[in-house]
Formats: sequence, structure tokens, C-alpha cells
Amino acid sequence: MDKPEDIESGGACPQRARKYDAAGTRRALLGAALGRFAQYGYDGTSVRDIARDAGVDAALVYRYFGSKQALFEAVSKGSVLFEPLRCLELDGIPEWVCDFVSSGPGEDHMPHPLLTILRSSSREEAVGRLRDDVTAVFSETFAQRLEGPDAQVRAELLAAWVMGISLLRLAVQSPGLSSAPDSVLLPYLRAGIEPLLNPVGAEGFGVERPGAEGPGADGRGEG
Repeated sequence: MDKPEDIESGGACPQRARKYDAAGTRRALLGAALGRFAQYGYDGTSVRDIARDAGVDAALVYRYFGSKQALFEAVSKGSVLFEPLRCLELDGIPEWVCDFVSSGPGEDHMPHPLLTILRSSSREEAVGRLRDDVTAVFSETFAQRLEGPDAQVRAELLAAWVMGISLLRLAVQSPGLSSAPDSVLLPYLRAGIEPLLNPVGAEGFGVERPGAEGPGADGRGEG
């Protein structure tokens, strides 16, 4: 593992150095680390690689995280995996989900949040961490970006959709999902995501409340 004293003077390429505030530096390092660990795994990634991709001095990895191992553990949290959902434009969400499910980090590169719970020696603590991650990213931040009814429910349904499908496809590698070509899988993904983002505008989609009047209120539709 790289040590602070082993880092070359100047850190990452000076011509690419970027200026961030503390929060921006941390986000940049997390994003770069996630990409590197997903593509090359833990052993194939160095602190210098991460710092270079983030455009900062490699010493900042140790300042903000203490070690490469601690940085790996930080990006393994569900809140980091789904961080882009905090800022992506809503019309870009379906494509991001499709990319994540289609070519996201496999189990050999990045532990899936749900499998992390199963492997944890402290199951209750691991469940609590994932609940906090889902709440922070989906139930609160992402839900606030959604218009229309039941925003929190729809946001958490998206969480279930993304985590469940990615678990089966990338980690468990169930036969249907893991072998399906993108041409088959992605249209289904997009069709399921759109009503969660815009239930009013989704063609043929509507939610009837108990006691609602009108056609379909009894769940049978028009005869």
C-alpha cells in the first residue's frame, strides 16, 4: 500500500490539478476511487491513480481518508454508489440506471450493499447503515426532486429496483438477467423507471386510491 512518505513530490499531474473546497475534494476522490476500484479492483488501483483521476495531490487521500483501505470501504457504501442520483437531471436518471445495471461494478470489484449485510458479523449494524444510506439518498434527497404524489414511496421503489436488479445481474448472476443482452434488458428497465419519475405523464399508468370514484376504482377496470 502506498505510504504518504512514498508519494512523489507534486502528487498528481500538476497540469491537471484542480481547486476544490474540502467537500469538493472529498467528492472528487470518492468518484475517482469508485471508477478505479470498479474497473481494476482493489489490488489493481493505487492511491496515485485515484488522485490523478480526481485531479488532486495524492497526499489528500491520506488527509481525508487515512488509507486506501479506508477509501475503499467508504466507496463501498450504498450512499456513494448512488451519489449521482443527488444531482443528475431527472431525464438522465433512466440512462444512469441502465448503465449501472448493464455495466456497473461486479461483485469481484465492489461489494454490493445487500451482500455486505449478509456477510457482516454485525447484521443489525449493517442493516442500519444501509437504511441510513437509502434514507439519505433516496427517501430524502431524491424524493424531494420528484413531483407528484407519493414521492418518497416512488424514490424508495427506485432504490429497490436498482439494488435488486443489480444484485441479481452483477453479484448473484442469475441466468436470465446476467445473460440478457442490453437490447432485451434495457427497454424493460426504462419502462419501469419512467412511471416512478413521472407517474402523471407515464402513458397508461395511474394509481387509484382506496375509495376513489370512477372507472377502475374497484381494481377491475371498465367491463
